[in-house]
Amino acid sequence: MANLKKRRKPIKRLNDAMKRRTMIACGIIALLFVLLIGRLIYFSIFKNGIYKRQVLSQQNYSSETLPYKRGDILDRDGNTLATSQKMYTLVLEPKNILRSEEVQKSTIDALHKYMKLDEDKLLKFIKRHKDSYYSVYREELSYSQIADLKDFIASDKAENVSGIVFNEKYKRRYPNQSLASQVIGFVSDGMIGTGGIEQYYNSTLSGVDGRKYKYLNEELEQDSSIVEPENGKTVVTTIDSNIQKLAEDQLSKFEKKYGSKGSSILVMNPNNGEIYAMANSTSYNLESPRDDKNLLKKYSQSQVNKMSEKEKTKAFNEIWKNPIVSNAFEPGSTYKPFTVAAGLEEGILKGNETYYCDGYQKVGPHTIHCSHRSGHGLITLSQSISLSCNDALMQIAAKEGKNVFARYQKNFNFGNKTGIDLPGEAQTASLLHDAKDMTAADLATSSFGQSFNCSMIQMGSAFCSLINGGNYYKPHVVKQLRSSNGEVVSNIEPTLVKQTISKETSDKLRKYMKETVDSGTGTKAKMKDYTAGSKTGTAQKIPRSAGTYIVSFCGFAPVENPQVLVYVVIDEIQRDSQTNTGLAVEIAKKVLEGSLKELNVAKSSKK
Repeated sequence: MANLKKRRKPIKRLNDAMKRRTMIACGIIALLFVLLIGRLIYFSIFKNGIYKRQVLSQQNYSSETLPYKRGDILDRDGNTLATSQKMYTLVLEPKNILRSEEVQKSTIDALHKYMKLDEDKLLKFIKRHKDSYYSVYREELSYSQIADLKDFIASDKAENVSGIVFNEKYKRRYPNQSLASQVIGFVSDGMIGTGGIEQYYNSTLSGVDGRKYKYLNEELEQDSSIVEPENGKTVVTTIDSNIQKLAEDQLSKFEKKYGSKGSSILVMNPNNGEIYAMANSTSYNLESPRDDKNLLKKYSQSQVNKMSEKEKTKAFNEIWKNPIVSNAFEPGSTYKPFTVAAGLEEGILKGNETYYCDGYQKVGPHTIHCSHRSGHGLITLSQSISLSCNDALMQIAAKEGKNVFARYQKNFNFGNKTGIDLPGEAQTASLLHDAKDMTAADLATSSFGQSFNCSMIQMGSAFCSLINGGNYYKPHVVKQLRSSNGEVVSNIEPTLVKQTISKETSDKLRKYMKETVDSGTGTKAKMKDYTAGSKTGTAQKIPRSAGTYIVSFCGFAPVENPQVLVYVVIDEIQRDSQTNTGLAVEIAKKVLEGSLKELNVAKSSKK
């Protein structure tokens, strides 16, 4: 039985060798543990700044653009022609809004209560964009539309509201819509000026965007840094809104009654080159420049309907450009005073000359007719202007010769750009005859404003020098630049370019052109309170066989000290005779009279 009993296994005792190995292993583990603690202390205390910076450098920094405000455009009296209104875009973060039922409900309730947004539509939108952190919900919101919600979010009561962001941007506004549209121009996408002052002064009106940066600071907390935007400068123009409106109203009335291929009015200060108004029958709405309705100023509805996109683009470009600056045409008889001026200045004319007009001149193989085909008979030098006699002007030009004639044409800056501060000025150098290439017929027809081209701004600027004592000023539409806080940055002073004629010659020409209003072709321009001088113009367009005409009138007042020049051009009158210059005279008289009163010009003491 004893052999069947289970024997107990003897307990194995640690010997000395095993004890030593165990103690060594524990010692090593303890040492490693001490080293680990040491390293942790070293990194957390002595290397703390370095590793925080390394962590921060690997964070995703976010930034938000703070848009600049484009500079305003003002008229000469400080009235706003163009400005930028701050608008807001409502951006939702559906991913954040849907993180809990409480946040979802609070956020939608706030949007509904303070912005009157439909709750069902909001919820559908949020769920449709459930994985998005940036979804635009509404654009072009005014401050009044979002103010209540912004105030609520900033308060302590909105702790459960999340995922609502308002992005800021500016929208260009034109309070008068179409007033002076070709002078002002408009802003395209990206705040790029298109046409007019918006384009020419684009870099001045533009500013620099600011930025708001969000990042983790050294305490690993979210912080932000703001670089404020730099707003654009304000441009103060020479335009008088009341004179501009008067000119546009007169064109509108004329177009409704008579119609034309195009009509324009230029109003200037003869003494410094400032532009008071530039009105065109093809004005457009600056608030919506690409609206098809703008094309109806120049095209019929059926024509617009038939246009391809390419044709529409071309048509819009025609509407947007300023014909006073960009279009060239034969000026006609408004040029005659320049021919006389050259003769007087050179001493070729004394002022007591007489001419016999039999209705035409034979120039080589050509028979060139006077506007009065039956002839004016015997007339004086002043009557050559007041009665607009082509025959007398051809005789004067022949006496001057082509060298003198061509020299004075260039001296009055015809063929050269005026340098006006507007884009798209017509280049007419190739449309003038050089003396070496000028034939006798060219000289004869050029004497009364045909066979060469100019723009309205070229004629207007040159005409000012005829009547102001011979000073040719660079025309301009901007008189001052201001900072965004209203401080004057610079004044744009009048630029005297050259002396074209003497004061004595200028005085004579004003007297001759007064005759035009008193007893010549411009009697409809007579005013009750002011003396006036003028020159009418009728130019037959090319091809001559088509029988189409441009009529014009350049008038000024008061004669003794001109303060306002008005230049009217009408291309192809539709519902009256195309040679009826009287229609241009009537328009100019109303604009001239209204401008003098607007500018508080003293009434003439003598007639």
